[in-house]
Formats: sequence, structure tokens, C-alpha cells
Amino acid sequence: MKYSLLLVSALLCFSMNGAVNADGFQADNNDACTSIMVGRLASSDGSVMTSHTCDSWYRTWMQSVAPADYPADTVMSIYTGRMHTEYPDSKDGMKEVGQIPQARHTYRFLDTAYPCLNERQLAIGETTYSGLDTLCNPDGMFMIEELERVALQRCSTAREAITLMGELIKEYGYGDSGECLTIADPKEVWIFEVQGEGKDKKGGVWAAVRIPDDHIAVSANVSRIGTLDLKDKDNYMASDNVKDVAKKMGLWDGKGEFSFWKAYSKKNYLDEPKNYSVRELFIMQQLAPNAGFNESMEELPLSVKPEKKVSVEDVARLLGSYYEGTPMNLSGRMMVKNKDKKEGDGPEVPDSVVSPVANPWMQPDEIAVYEAMGDSLMHNIRTVSVPWCSYSTIIQCRDWLPDGVGGVAWICLDNPGQSPRFPVFAGGTDLPDMLKVCGQHRNRDDAALWHFRQPNKLATVRWGDARKTLEPARDYFLKKGSRELPAIEKAYAELISAGENEEAAKLLTDYTRDFFGAAVLRWDELGNSYWRARWKGF
Repeated sequence: MKYSLLLVSALLCFSMNGAVNADGFQADNNDACTSIMVGRLASSDGSVMTSHTCDSWYRTWMQSVAPADYPADTVMSIYTGRMHTEYPDSKDGMKEVGQIPQARHTYRFLDTAYPCLNERQLAIGETTYSGLDTLCNPDGMFMIEELERVALQRCSTAREAITLMGELIKEYGYGDSGECLTIADPKEVWIFEVQGEGKDKKGGVWAAVRIPDDHIAVSANVSRIGTLDLKDKDNYMASDNVKDVAKKMGLWDGKGEFSFWKAYSKKNYLDEPKNYSVRELFIMQQLAPNAGFNESMEELPLSVKPEKKVSVEDVARLLGSYYEGTPMNLSGRMMVKNKDKKEGDGPEVPDSVVSPVANPWMQPDEIAVYEAMGDSLMHNIRTVSVPWCSYSTIIQCRDWLPDGVGGVAWICLDNPGQSPRFPVFAGGTDLPDMLKVCGQHRNRDDAALWHFRQPNKLATVRWGDARKTLEPARDYFLKKGSRELPAIEKAYAELISAGENEEAAKLLTDYTRDFFGAAVLRWDELGNSYWRARWKGF
């Protein structure tokens, strides 16, 4: 039996147009990141987790910034533009926007585009929801990434970080669009949302809600915080102007129930009057399939108790998802109708077959080729994992371990649905040199990004074949970590107990270097194998 398959140019499949997402939207602040939060009683091992997919053209260099002590009256500079530099010492495109008093002591922290982890196991994820243009005030000193940097240098708990950021916003002003931070420590995880308070005032307005210990939560470019019980200080925090600004700006009548997202955002990035979109709904349905969540709901609960305990591997799977196994599966619907099927052929003859060049991350112009033929079952949808992701983190905070090894960021570069993750510890003191170079400005072998991006892009040319080797390799590295980390944790604790602090830090630094090197080598091998497999053509 012959099936008519639609052939698509390999040049289209190898498109590098990573600035446009699968809905045809620009990959801008409205549609750029996903964060999953997990409370300690909801996780499979008792860890608190936050996460982040940095889904846009942001720097991929990262570094471990050492702790420091400063004399009195020292000042700290605050910048814009650090997220697009090519290496740590670069000042290209950066602008100093102000100064604040420096702390006498600062903690070591992992300096990613959105700084994410410090030596005290304080961890932060991020996702932008933009909000209302009328609330933005560019005269505010702080962009969201600089608030994260200051908090990680100075704070040891999520509550401390929220309090400090609130104080900085009030005194120096917030100059960014609507932003969400998902802030964790070894005891709890919070969701923090912030916006400006209008063009006439350079302060800011914010709210924070503690996620229950036995719950998970998701933020994906939509304001998620609803009502606030500010009498419950254990679980809610907010700026003292949170309601006044809404009333002054005509965003709330001052009489009905106050909802943060309804006042300060009003809708998702598809202009629907909802506090969620496809990613939040999908992830919460996956973790709580019997909760009754559906797309007809105006408001999705901020958090939910998962039906099974959630592991790092579960979070990685969800952040790498393109809805496989559901009706939203983009790849599974990229099919071509079987024109040779006749009535009476029987159920063993399929209505359609999957195109050999189908992949979950095709660009709108590629999909249009199928649609123009009139035979496609495809549709556009914003997948959780996207090919324009800069990097992604899943961070565990674990109170039964020393801080240095208890805090661990599982990082991958490029598409989280394709790339392996490697561990970077709170107590590590350095990173491999390839991680200190951004790969976004040009294709360069000394930048770690391209050792993953090139094989990943090549794999999508014939994804149905390449996934058979790429996905097992991707999953292998998390399994490797699961097997090996108990020994690393034990050795680290023993060195700390013996007062061998430098040796303990070296253990973690060297383990990250070896683990990362193995991942790079494997992806180089995969890339070579995909080129060999295509020697006849694509």
C-alpha cells in the first residue's frame, strides 16, 4: 500500500527563526517563560522546587559570583542591559541607572540572565506577564533581574527576599513590565507578582502568596494571583498600596472583591479574560488529572494538590513537553491524509500517516506549507518547550542537607524538550569555561549553547528518527544524577564536618565540570551521528 507523504524542504525544517513561537507570536515578554513550583510535601523527596524556562534571546553565559565583604558607605551600581552581554566582564549595551547602599556582606550566587540560586539555598524562577501599559514607569530604577541579583546577594529566605524587594521598589522605583518571581527556600515556595504604579509615580505595586506545602503551582506569562487575605501574614504579603493604586487608576471600584490579576492584568496574552492559558492548564491537568480543570473556566486556582508526589524528572518532563499523548499534541497531528485509502479498506488502513519531517517545534511558515496543500491535520499551539529557549533551571532546596549541596540547580541550554540537564550546586565555586560565554550573538565553539543547539536543530529535520537516540540520551543524565548524587552529598557532608570546607567546595565544582563535560561530549556525538545519517540528503 502506498501513502502520499508531503515532502518539506530540509531548509524549512532547519529554520533558525527562533524569534517566533508556534502560535506565530513574537517570542517576547508576553509569551516567553514557564515556571513550576513544588511544595516540600508535594515533592517525591521532600525538596522544595522552583523552575524557569528562559524562552527568549537572553544571555546564556553564567558564573558563580563569590561572596564579599564591604566597608561601610560602599555603594552598589544598578544596571539595565546585563541580560544581553556576551561574557561576564562585557559592558556592551549596559547602562548604570542608579546606585544603592551596598551590604556589608554578600552571599555567593549563581549569576544567570535571571539570577537564580545562592549559597543559602534561596532560589528564584521567573516569568513575565507584562500587564497593563498604563502601569509602566521607565523612571523606576529596578528591572526584575536586578531585584533578583540584590535579593540573592543579601537574603537567605523567600520571605526575606520578598520583603527586601518590596522595600527597594518603594524607595527606588520599579521600571519593568509585569513580572512574576517564583521564590523558594528549603522550607517554602512563594509566587511574587509586581508591576509599576503608573507614569506619575515611580514606585511599584506587588503581591505574594505562599504555595501550600502539599501543592504545586504554575506561572506561564499570565498573572496568577487572585484574592489576598492580608490578615493571614503567614501566607500573604503585598505592598501597602496594592488596593489604593488599583482604585486610583480606575482598575477596581473599591467595593467589590479585590483580585490582583483582575485589577492589574485583566487577561492572558491571548486577550482572554482568564488568569491562565494553555501551559498552566496542561501542567495542572497533568499533575491533578481528576481536579476537573478545563478551558471553560475563567479562573484557574493558583495551586493544586498533585495526585502523585512530584519529582525533578516530572518537572523536567513537563517543562520539555509538547503535549504528547493529548489532543493538543502538535507533532502527533502533523500528518498527511492517506489519499489511497478507499471505503471498505477496513480499520487496519490508517486515515493518515505521520510525515517523516514532522516535529513539535515547526515554525509558522513551515506549517503553512502543509496547510496550503489542504491535507494537513496540523494546528498552531504554544508548546511548553520551545526551540528559542536560552536556558532552563529546575532548582531543589533541601533542608536535611548542608546548604552547599542541598541547593542544586539542574540546568539545560537550548530546548528543554531536547537538551540534557547538569547539576550546579549552591556550594560550587566555579563553572566550566564554556558556560562563561554567551552563544546568542554568534555561532562559536567556545560557547556551550552551540554544542546543544546544533544537534537539537539537526534532530528536528527528521524528528521521528532522531528522537529514538536523543530522548534516551536526554533522560540518561537525570538518571545519572539520581544515581550519583547520594554519594556526592555524603562525601560533601563528611568534608564539611571535618572542617575541610575548601575540599568540599572543590568536590562540587569538579563534579559539575565532569558531569557537564559528559553531556557536551554526548551531544557532540549525537550531532555527528545525525549528519552521518543524512549523507544521502534530508
